[in-house]
Amino acid sequence: MNEPMRALYDAEQVRELDRRAIAGGIGGYVLMQRAAHACWQAMQAQPQPRRVTVFCGPGNNGGDGYEIARLARAAGAQVSVHALGDPRPGSDAATAKQAWLDDGGRVAPENGASTDADWIVDALLGTGLGRAPQDAMQAAIESINAARERGGRVLAVDVPSGLDASSGYAPGACVRADVTVSFIGSKLGLWTGRGPEMAGQRVFDALGVPEEVYAGVAPRARLQSADALRQLARRPRDAHKNLSGHVLIVGGNLGMGGAALLAGRAALRSGAGLVSVATRREHATALTAAQPELMVHGIDRPEQLDPLLARATVTALGPGLGQDEWARALYARTIADDGALVVDADALNLLARFPRARPNWILTPHPGEAGRLLQTSSAQVQAQRLQTTAQIAERYGGVAVLKGAGSCVSGSPPQICPYGNAGMAVAGMGDTLTGIVAALWAQTGDPALAAQLGVLAHACAGDRAARDGERGLLPGDVIDALRATLDAR
Repeated sequence: MNEPMRALYDAEQVRELDRRAIAGGIGGYVLMQRAAHACWQAMQAQPQPRRVTVFCGPGNNGGDGYEIARLARAAGAQVSVHALGDPRPGSDAATAKQAWLDDGGRVAPENGASTDADWIVDALLGTGLGRAPQDAMQAAIESINAARERGGRVLAVDVPSGLDASSGYAPGACVRADVTVSFIGSKLGLWTGRGPEMAGQRVFDALGVPEEVYAGVAPRARLQSADALRQLARRPRDAHKNLSGHVLIVGGNLGMGGAALLAGRAALRSGAGLVSVATRREHATALTAAQPELMVHGIDRPEQLDPLLARATVTALGPGLGQDEWARALYARTIADDGALVVDADALNLLARFPRARPNWILTPHPGEAGRLLQTSSAQVQAQRLQTTAQIAERYGGVAVLKGAGSCVSGSPPQICPYGNAGMAVAGMGDTLTGIVAALWAQTGDPALAAQLGVLAHACAGDRAARDGERGLLPGDVIDALRATLDAR
């Protein structure tokens, strides 16, 4: 993945970059032709297209579509064009449409284009989504998706129509693409929320725009790179366990001891020198037998936590904690301690009930927990994932991680993780992430770096573990892949 692709911009920023490129001397129609060429190249990377259907909207995205149609026709493909609306007279899109007609192309009437094609090109909306698609636009999107179900491949021009380029939210019907080719600035919405699922393979082309166009336009976020894991220092030959930190896991209520065990195992496999677990007394023997490297303590009263908290470099509060009287007592005792803290699961739900802020913690909510922290719905969280992450960090302090497809990590700029897979959508993966983040904080002493590298390591280990398939992937498989992931150089 090239460096320009890692800088992520929202829709308005990309429009500004577009304006700057044109003001700098690159004609808008030239950019349109370059965009079409990039799309046609992506289509030719597959078996040679023989039948192509292009859906064109009235804006510049539609203009790209007409130019793609011209390239496909010139290459000998049978091309059908379906237009939803006419371009503005005198616009670059109008020039592209006229060029298509001058080449002998035809434009099918509304709902008249054949979708019996090898490739269906979505050039309807691009970054121009303002609301959920309706009427003819919704019908066109549904036609594109139906053609894909029948075996056609779908290429989305810049952004799948129906997907918000700035957030990754799809408020209604949305094109499900096999390939999305984006231009000039990599779109933030392709990498988080619904974006990773709807965009398919993501290809970026800067269209020859010079570097000075980007000066002064700060990206909204940056994509993480697996190479960042090399920031973890090699251990000296004379290292000892205390140099790698002591992680304390607080959790594992009745019936949920496995969550604390997963967090503890993940911390061990992520390099923590020592890992202790404070859990229900009923679980202590079983957890010790399951992982003898853990120092497991049965806790009946909150004050029993005090010596454990005093020894810990980082405490992870929440895996399997619950919200009963025992859980609330341990939560209050742990929160009262001023040590480094990673907060997850039911500890986040208790934090939402009893809000407070502090600078030295990492909060790792999923969308439901994030909604409770901000007193909003998980749907609203998903509609504004990056903004939600920033709001949590602003309201509660510390570093915030919003889990999910394209996990977001707060910061300047925030980071979005492009790795991970659907097999990781299973109980216990969050507990695993908590243990990883706590262990990396214990080793680096840097909460922001620990959150960034923890999210990255978790996702990359998940991808390594899923090489034999995603269905049936377990947290234990990810934990087993951590050592190779973190030691890769």
